Amino acid sequence: MHYNLSDVDSIANRFLLSLRDKSLQVDRQRFRNSMQRLGSIMAYEISKKLAYRQTVVETPLGQSRINIPKQDPVLVTILRAGLPFFNGFQEFFDQSDSGFIGAYRQEGEGSIKIKLDYAATPITEGREVILIDPMLATGRSAMDAINIICKKTRPAHIHLACMVASPEGLKYAGENLLRMNIPHTIWSFAVDERLDERFYIVPGLGDAGDLSFGPRLS
Repeated sequence: MHYNLSDVDSIANRFLLSLRDKSLQVDRQRFRNSMQRLGSIMAYEISKKLAYRQTVVETPLGQSRINIPKQDPVLVTILRAGLPFFNGFQEFFDQSDSGFIGAYRQEGEGSIKIKLDYAATPITEGREVILIDPMLATGRSAMDAINIICKKTRPAHIHLACMVASPEGLKYAGENLLRMNIPHTIWSFAVDERLDERFYIVPGLGDAGDLSFGPRLS
């Protein structure tokens, strides 16, 4: 299942606009803040799909019954581009176990490889997992991360959370998650036109990692 949150207009569009606008991208702090705000908005939307239980709280004047999540989801992000987006999720799921996976692209002529060089993930057996990957381009880094998460344990549900997706990335991730027979939902604020010859999303917004933290050496 795919939830495209741009199907309903919301304040999220203001922050997505600031991320896309090349005249505003020179302000790294504003760029990171917009990513974080989108992370908080998406965390709220995903929270509507979690399982809840009723609890009773004592107020100064009596008792109140409130539904709260049965269990906090596990948050896993892909470094480094995912960090500002991840911070927004932590605003809502501040007690969640968290994991981090290092991934970067190795570009060749007409091809691309995803290199994973770091992984620290918590126990995810039977848990709701939110994989935070801001740009779903080819979908390969997301699927490589999911393979790491599922290597020894099986989550109850995987929410793949991204700001912008390509049709190619949605197709690749969706087909592979179905093949793995893992309950899943893919979330995005926009589905763009296509990938270019360098496998960047068009119109997209550029490299979220470089725009957040500066260019890295190849």
